[in-house]
Amino acid sequence: MTPGKLAEVLGEPPAPEGGWESEAVYVSAAAPRRGVPPDELAGRVRALPGVRAVEVRRDGLLRITVSAPGELLEWLELPRVPVPAWPDAPRTWDNPGFVVRYGHARACAVLRWARELGVPETGFRPELLDDPRDRRVLRLLAELPGRAGSRDPGWRSYLVRLALAYHDAHEQAPAVPKGDEPPGAVHTARVRLAAAVAAVLPGPDRL
Repeated sequence: MTPGKLAEVLGEPPAPEGGWESEAVYVSAAAPRRGVPPDELAGRVRALPGVRAVEVRRDGLLRITVSAPGELLEWLELPRVPVPAWPDAPRTWDNPGFVVRYGHARACAVLRWARELGVPETGFRPELLDDPRDRRVLRLLAELPGRAGSRDPGWRSYLVRLALAYHDAHEQAPAVPKGDEPPGAVHTARVRLAAAVAAVLPGPDRL
């Protein structure tokens, strides 16, 4: 199951809920919005592979838990995010522009290092993005469809939050092998995550 299939059944992309550190949850208002009985729509969603649970809330919204949030990367269409007019200096963590640009540069560096170290480009296994830090980045990427369609997407604060989450993942859940560690499937998955972050965060490829 990919979130794209979920959106197809619901008729619209669901919205992520919570932090996703322990469970990946989407919420959908498709049933009341489309005039479809919530239990009927919930049954169709439960039939999708990769859906762990579906709860019908009292307000008719569906609370959907998925097994592998990393499947988001196989479906996500990245919107064109406007680049805020942040100053270049100072290049410190107090400057949100630096935080965002450095996040982009770090993600681009991962892509270069992965090629140099022989991290396989194929064989993506989304279920391996199960570290809480990876999941926090995925949770923020899951906001993109909703923000792209919003009249007030709040891109400035969003880009900072995504960059900070990625910095944490970059440092604590490495995407490339360390020392004598051989490249493996988890590195392939994290490089795929870095590629998505690099495509969303604006900035130079090297900083």
